[in-house]
Amino acid sequence: MSEKEKKYDIVDKINALSDKLGLSREHRTLLGIKDTDDPNIKELYLKEGSWNNEEPWFAIEDNNEKKAYAFIPAEAFAQIIDTLRHAQQENFNLKLEKTIWQNIPADFEDVWVVAMEEIRKYAQQNDPDKPVSVDLDKLIKKIKKEHPNLFINIKDFMPPQMNQLQDNHD
Repeated sequence: MSEKEKKYDIVDKINALSDKLGLSREHRTLLGIKDTDDPNIKELYLKEGSWNNEEPWFAIEDNNEKKAYAFIPAEAFAQIIDTLRHAQQENFNLKLEKTIWQNIPADFEDVWVVAMEEIRKYAQQNDPDKPVSVDLDKLIKKIKKEHPNLFINIKDFMPPQMNQLQDNHD
């Protein structure tokens, strides 16, 4: 691949990303990153666009045009992190809800409260700087064992002869 093709390849990727973000090309800022005599200092220069744009800025290293960077305002970055955390929380809640329903709760809300309390206890016992990782299947099985009254036992709805057959297989 020639140098010109490499340059266009990364610019094409930046253009595709800009399109996904809904940024028009005339509002996009493209910067170059130049080496200096000091290995601890790089120089940014404007290739396209304007220094005044509020939109993310994209930068390409002059000596490695396979690498591109995006610069965004700290406030926008904080919003992205908040959005990701919210999505992660929603995903966790959906997984917990699914796991509870799979175990046939007698009262979903009661099981949810017990599960959240167990998760809080677990989180307090571990390093507060690390994300909590909980095996939800094990958690609900533990709750089911400790609080069987919170779940429906299918055996209770089977005719006695079916229970006898089931017990023989266990």
